[in-house]
Amino acid sequence: MSTKPTTTDLEWTELDQRAVDTARVLAADAVQKVGNGHPGTAMSLAPAAYTLFQKVMRHDPADADWVGRDRFVLSAGHSSLTLYTQLYLAGFGLELDDLKSFRTWGSKTPGHPEYGHTTGVETTTGPLGQGVANAVGMAMAARYERGLFDPEAPAGESPFDHFIYCIAGDGCLQEGISAEASSLAGHQKLGNLILLWDDNHISIEGDTETAVSEDTVKRYEAYGWHVQRVAPQPDGDLDPNAIYDAIQEAKKVTDRPSFIAMRSIIAWPAPNAQNTEAAHGSALGDDEVAATKRVLGFDPEKTFEVADEVIAHTRKALERGQSARAVWEKSFQQWRDNNPERAAEYDRIAAGELPRGWQDAIPVFEPGKGVATRAASGKVLQALGAVIPELWGGSADLAGSNNTTIDKTSSFLPAGNPLPEANPYGRTIHFGIREHAMAAETNGIALHGNTRIYAGTFLVFSDYMRNAVRLSALMHLPVTYVWTHDSIGLGEDGPTHQPVEHLASLRAIPGLNVVRPADANETAIAWREILKRWTKEFGKGAPHGLALTRQGVPTYEPNEDAARGGYVLFEAEGGEPEVVLIATGSEVHVAVGARERLQADGVPTRVVSMPSVEWFEEQDQGYRDSVLPPSVKARVAVEAGIGLTWHKYVGDAGRIVSLEHFGASADGKVLFQEYGFTAENVAAVARESIAAARR
Repeated sequence: MSTKPTTTDLEWTELDQRAVDTARVLAADAVQKVGNGHPGTAMSLAPAAYTLFQKVMRHDPADADWVGRDRFVLSAGHSSLTLYTQLYLAGFGLELDDLKSFRTWGSKTPGHPEYGHTTGVETTTGPLGQGVANAVGMAMAARYERGLFDPEAPAGESPFDHFIYCIAGDGCLQEGISAEASSLAGHQKLGNLILLWDDNHISIEGDTETAVSEDTVKRYEAYGWHVQRVAPQPDGDLDPNAIYDAIQEAKKVTDRPSFIAMRSIIAWPAPNAQNTEAAHGSALGDDEVAATKRVLGFDPEKTFEVADEVIAHTRKALERGQSARAVWEKSFQQWRDNNPERAAEYDRIAAGELPRGWQDAIPVFEPGKGVATRAASGKVLQALGAVIPELWGGSADLAGSNNTTIDKTSSFLPAGNPLPEANPYGRTIHFGIREHAMAAETNGIALHGNTRIYAGTFLVFSDYMRNAVRLSALMHLPVTYVWTHDSIGLGEDGPTHQPVEHLASLRAIPGLNVVRPADANETAIAWREILKRWTKEFGKGAPHGLALTRQGVPTYEPNEDAARGGYVLFEAEGGEPEVVLIATGSEVHVAVGARERLQADGVPTRVVSMPSVEWFEEQDQGYRDSVLPPSVKARVAVEAGIGLTWHKYVGDAGRIVSLEHFGASADGKVLFQEYGFTAENVAAVARESIAAARR
């Protein structure tokens, strides 16, 4: 482990220090005005954040989405004012009135940073540790993007080379997700990632000695990171010179991610609140804010005080950004001139367009043949991989079961990895047994842009991923989750591995589209629809969760209406339908079998396959009524999970064949028989519904 260098090239003036102190009093004032928030960390971190935004990072405040920019992730999202004050000072679009409206209705400065809401915010953070994993994903995406467009360029000389900076707190590093992500980052040797740790020893319950005694710096050494510790100044304040020098040293290390431990004092220099847990999550109080202003040389009677010379000084970031952008544009144009085919590919991908004729690569499966939908998905992925180079992904050590290997000859692994398929720009990601971080890393990959990402595991382990999946939906990110082994049909592994509540639980996440295809052809159509929805013509993206079978299921003729979420798979014969059977996934063929029995008894029966409730709900009322006629009150929904989803579709006379308890260890066919997922039982339940509808 190295300590701070003894020399520095940092230019630091009195105006720089005044700007840092201005950020501190703005944070204190903003929390005091609204009456709640987290002032302490924003006050103590001001020198580090200012150094990054004003002295280190390559960015253009006039164009926050410039593709050549460095990325900044505030994993400690509760300290959102750490970011907001710098966005204001640098000229990203926030002004004093935005800081004055902190945490209030309609403001640009919500309690935690929100991607897509505030210009300059790269990701939504707040759940601790998520940002660390997002940053790891961004660093992975940056490497893959370089491989797509400029793989031969020497290190540091490509227009696609940039850094990912992340500030994390004690809470971030206590959460298991950050350990998962940091382990993978070390293994991947992500030299473009620099993590600054705010080591302030304070959490909500007090000194971190209440819960932590490990040596965090040594832990990161063990992960394979380059680590440094920078000491504070004698008065306890963070030392911008030491931080700057440590960052410059970190940037020289290209074969490892870098970890910089910054010992800070929360709420510095508040005379009474510094180094207290109260300063973490509560307003300091009028007296303490005034006392802090006196210490820093501000007028205690004024609020939101920003000197003209300070804002004029910090807004020079706009000029520096313009200059940096001009230098980069020259390099980028030179790359374009030297690589016309790659430049054309870049333009296509950046525009959110898919290659011409890509849909022709999607296989069509022979009707009648039994195919597991996980196997069909794997065949579709491999076919798409051959024509869509920006599509990549992997699994949490379950690729053989998830069928998520897009290219067996190409693994995303760093130079020096002993595996024969290792390639720093490889297609198949090995996330390891790290589901939570995997989901958050895919968020980071999607946020970075210019690639299309998917990730797989068993559906039951979506529980490990849930918070990150929720953030995928909150940020409208086009991530695809491939969740296989989707029901009791997986069999002998038993109830620990058999998802029961998961489909309904995931459908409860606003903005997440859950897709459970009935067969191989529905699976192919689902992948096609998901990729179409990733293009810019659909506006904001949305995450998708594919729920796929382990066991084989019959293959039906392809029907393009599957992309509408629900459609008539088999129409009633002999008149208008007396009953509608609605099913998803592996239960569709059970409903088809029940229809055969009912039809044989003269009961006209319609089977509706509904792979995606969310897609179906997007359709106009006329289409939905054509699939589920309001006049037909007898309805049965069939799904091997809890029935919460289906009450609205079956109505008072309807019935649900569901599973309201955990499964068991036995062959999947036995479990379907024992738990009533049979054609005979569904037909019997349909007759009950018909009788109820006639009352």
